[in-house]
Amino acid sequence: MALHNVSDGTGSNAKKLTLFEGSMHKVYGPYPTDTSDPISWQPPAKPGAGGHRGRYLWTDAFGVINFITLSHEKEGIHSKKLYLELARRLADKVHSVLGRTRDGTSHLHGATDEEPLKGGLRIGKLDAGGPDGDGQYHHYLILWMFALNRLALATEEPQWNDLAVQLARAIHPHFMTERGDQESMVWKISIDMRRVLVSSKGNLDDVDGLVVYRLLQETAEHFDKMNATDSPSPGSSTLDTEIKHYRRIMANHPKSLSGDPLDLGMSLWISHFDKEATWSRELAKQGLTIARNRFLPAAQSPVSADKKHSYRLAFREFGGCLGIKCYVDDPAQPLHTAAEAVLDAWEGKVLNAADEDLRPINLVMYAAALIPGAFHKGYVGSRKG
Repeated sequence: MALHNVSDGTGSNAKKLTLFEGSMHKVYGPYPTDTSDPISWQPPAKPGAGGHRGRYLWTDAFGVINFITLSHEKEGIHSKKLYLELARRLADKVHSVLGRTRDGTSHLHGATDEEPLKGGLRIGKLDAGGPDGDGQYHHYLILWMFALNRLALATEEPQWNDLAVQLARAIHPHFMTERGDQESMVWKISIDMRRVLVSSKGNLDDVDGLVVYRLLQETAEHFDKMNATDSPSPGSSTLDTEIKHYRRIMANHPKSLSGDPLDLGMSLWISHFDKEATWSRELAKQGLTIARNRFLPAAQSPVSADKKHSYRLAFREFGGCLGIKCYVDDPAQPLHTAAEAVLDAWEGKVLNAADEDLRPINLVMYAAALIPGAFHKGYVGSRKG
């Protein structure tokens, strides 16, 4: 099937914004829209983000970033204040739930009231143990650091980036290992960060770490300059050692993307932050080829109205569209318009795309694919990136 060159995919920006906020309301609503200070709002525990005690780290990272997008896309200072406050409250709730043990009685191992993220953050899996049990994922933690970084830039509040740096430094050594004579990484560790649960390496973990840690460090330097300080702020310790570590691992682990749309989407998303780097050009070339020849031609086909389309995992397709739209940001380009056609195919069918457990992740990723917003380089803050 050839790529379709449609005019504007989901239609006007106003329609996209309506679909975007409707999706967010289904996950995080009801939340007020008639006040800039939602003093009574708390992120709902049920259904919430679909995880343990209503929180799931990947979904809520999208939630924070999407609220930041709404703060820019909705008109008026009232809306800007409202959606940034919703983002803050969601971030605080994630830390108070996923930064603590499953019974909520104590911080995770190594964390304190003064350093709440020094013990990492739980995934938020419903089960405590087993093959799909709770623990800590490197790629989820990296996405959460990115969300905190965007929140710092959008609010001009450096403490959010300081928390991300605290988290980065805390989790980094626990995901590092050696295989033979080569430095490498592991995929999943226990809640207390003392045991490896999945010893294989995530395909993009080193690249994700490199890019996001660089963003954290650059943002810390940005705030230090704004505040005219000669020394780093308390949470903005250098990440040079960790960044060099990721670079060494990348040199020994060439990237080969699968045909999975989320894999290609995340590869294009992370590549768009530094398009001129050698690793970025090589990774994006693979992702764009898969998007052009495999993902987009198939995914533009109509989504069945019944549940026979359940083999099409909606959130994976939305991740593919998000990455394509971040990397190919010209709406007139065929790949961009083809991604819009995929979103067209899903319109009105997202709620029926999977069981209730996947509904929150489908909805927040659908919103982000419609309007990438704060996922896009340069969307927030006075600095590039």
